[in-house]
Amino acid sequence: MKKIKLFSLSIFLLAGLAACTDDLNTEPKVELSLEQLLQQDPNAITGIMSKLYGSFALSGPKGPGSSDISDDPGESPFLRGIINLQEMTADGMKNRWGDNGLDQLTTTSNWDENNKFFRYLYNRAYYTIPQCNNLLLILQNVDVANKEQVIGEVRFLRSLAYYYLIDCFGKGVLATEENFGTSTPLPEASRQELFDYVESELLAIENSLPASNSYGRANKSVARMLLAKLYLNAEVYTGTAKYTEALTYTKKVIDEGGYRLATNFVSNFSGDNNTSTEIIYPLIADPLVSQSFGNTTYIVNGSLSSGTMTLSNFGATGGWAGHRATKAWYGLFGNLSTSTDDRADLFWTTGHTFEMTDYKEWSNGYPSIKFRNTNFIGSTTPTEFSGTDFPLFRLADAYLMYAECVVRGATGGSMAEAVDYVNDVRERSHASQIIAGDLTLDFLIDERARELNLEGHRRTDLIRFGKFTGGSYLWPWKGNALNGASIPSTYKVFTIPVQALQANPNLTQNPGY
Repeated sequence: MKKIKLFSLSIFLLAGLAACTDDLNTEPKVELSLEQLLQQDPNAITGIMSKLYGSFALSGPKGPGSSDISDDPGESPFLRGIINLQEMTADGMKNRWGDNGLDQLTTTSNWDENNKFFRYLYNRAYYTIPQCNNLLLILQNVDVANKEQVIGEVRFLRSLAYYYLIDCFGKGVLATEENFGTSTPLPEASRQELFDYVESELLAIENSLPASNSYGRANKSVARMLLAKLYLNAEVYTGTAKYTEALTYTKKVIDEGGYRLATNFVSNFSGDNNTSTEIIYPLIADPLVSQSFGNTTYIVNGSLSSGTMTLSNFGATGGWAGHRATKAWYGLFGNLSTSTDDRADLFWTTGHTFEMTDYKEWSNGYPSIKFRNTNFIGSTTPTEFSGTDFPLFRLADAYLMYAECVVRGATGGSMAEAVDYVNDVRERSHASQIIAGDLTLDFLIDERARELNLEGHRRTDLIRFGKFTGGSYLWPWKGNALNGASIPSTYKVFTIPVQALQANPNLTQNPGY
């Protein structure tokens, strides 16, 4: 079991803290504002920051049945939303449950503004952003240890929430500490405006963050990695390519971050992955302290079933029989039984068919066993909730990003270095080495699938490579067709949820919906 943990659900609520009383105390309960709390106890900032970091992984302050937002606590955690919208809508993962709105994601078809899964992610982002704004305002009037660093971390978390709004919805409102608490509906902010804001924030905080920080907290490399991703997708987001800028910041992560590839690929996705030398920024999980039906519990348990698998082999006590990979993913490895690539072994084939002729049939398609709740080293006790941290950013991704920027013509990079980085990633998994002539965009999009699928990048990658919409690349059940069908360019962004439109008359729906 992991010993390093960042947060406990019971620590603090951002709305304030009520003083404890016992049954014999007849004095009235004293309630402190967050500002008063920090004035009296500056050390409380540790718990408050933990709650902010936890907003990306957990559902609420009182365990898996609680929610920070009004949406379902089991379905709506931030990371669960990222997996649903980034992976399930793309080619790698499909789900069989058929929940209201889930089939729209699985088949990448018939998206509409009433889909609750779009609302979940949108609401989670706009829960985290105001919490950050509130804390930033309060920090103007109180002193805490390492105040500049803390402010930088809060601004990073706000930028991370905005990044997903930019990527998934393409617009929103720009809520900052300057307009916090206003009763007037904020004006709609374009994708360009949100991009410019996040870019300016990340550039501003780069030097206020330490080179290293406590596990699970932002440092220079974490902010640089997010900035590199923003630049990598700039042509999609704004129409202006920024691959040179993406390369610059990716190289800073590689050269200055102190990270190195883990010796074994699977160790990055096991219950003791907090010891990985490769993970740049994790979303922390713990089977006892930070339970959630999102986080990696959703990935691990959702990919298991006692009908075809032994759950304890993966450190789980329950299998939800939901997620399977498609041949669009495992087909990239060729013949799984003869492939030398270790990543090809991470699919469960016994009792399952290669073809997914019916996505609602559990035995159709191969479940991914990339994520598991077993320790890579030492014994494991199966638990209901996963203790495997989610690697939101890791070094292998940075290596592949660098290579992509070079292939796309970024200045300041080296083709020889790009080939070396890709070969480092492939050598770790015993895949064959490549030469410069092999390093093409088509190769890279496939290599990113082999290396990074189920890590929340796939939809974004396919859009950037021009393969998500249209009919040039088809995968099983794209466009609600067995062998795939063309989908409109409208689908490069999701619908703005109807509740958001109703709450703010300044917001408009994305074109085509």
